[in-house]
Amino acid sequence: MNEPLEKPASLDDSYRTVYGPVRSWRVGLSLGIDLLSVNSICSLRCVYCQLGKINVHTTARKVYVSTATVMSDLASSNWQLVDVITLSGSGEPTLATNIGEVIEQAKALTGKPILVITNSAHLHVPEVRRDILGADKIFCKLDAADEQTLKWMDRPCEGITLHQIVTGIRQLRAEYKGFLAIQTMLTRINRDRLNGLAEILLAIRPDEVQLNLPSRPIPPTWEISTRGGTKTREGKLLKPLSYGEVLDFRERLILATGLSVVAAPNNLTQ
Repeated sequence: MNEPLEKPASLDDSYRTVYGPVRSWRVGLSLGIDLLSVNSICSLRCVYCQLGKINVHTTARKVYVSTATVMSDLASSNWQLVDVITLSGSGEPTLATNIGEVIEQAKALTGKPILVITNSAHLHVPEVRRDILGADKIFCKLDAADEQTLKWMDRPCEGITLHQIVTGIRQLRAEYKGFLAIQTMLTRINRDRLNGLAEILLAIRPDEVQLNLPSRPIPPTWEISTRGGTKTREGKLLKPLSYGEVLDFRERLILATGLSVVAAPNNLTQ
């Protein structure tokens, strides 16, 4: 097994693996678990990423922070006050090979529902799906309905394709007994791809489709504080759609699919 990469002792408590609570429009008061808190680590570099720069752009899975460290941080947190415990944080949580251990142990310790938010790029791997089946809810990112949009919006590591992503989500849908949602960040890049998105969603049949909005400034470098919803003091902001455009997209997507589709409240992305 790979040795975990523990954070240097000199780093302050902002680098703890447990952060929040964060108020989420989807799940209420959420306590975050960050299995990647030693750095920003992801297989995508999305144009809207609130973390800023993804320093480690990789598809490699390993233990980045030990399960013992995570559980110690969780035990000393105010987990009793929250509605849900969410695995997300400083990148793609399924890149951590101990995610299954953490889900099992966090549920045993707290009795709280466990949510995994994933970029969906690794769900075609059987071990990844197996590791997250213990979660009560899984939210899967799907921003693109074609390969070009995937490259423009999500900027994946070489070898990651839309076909691979959709195949992985469909395989998870077939195996998973919990609540599965699709998250789509709605921007000017993908707003005209509704028909293609609807076709993919009908093949997946998620329990819910969530339309998010890129309303947070994007810092020029990685800022760990933004994992919990803290807005950066500097950074660019993508020009958003009007909220009327978002609601129109939602209504047309409902008509095209018959699925439950919800949109983030105006000026919120959590």
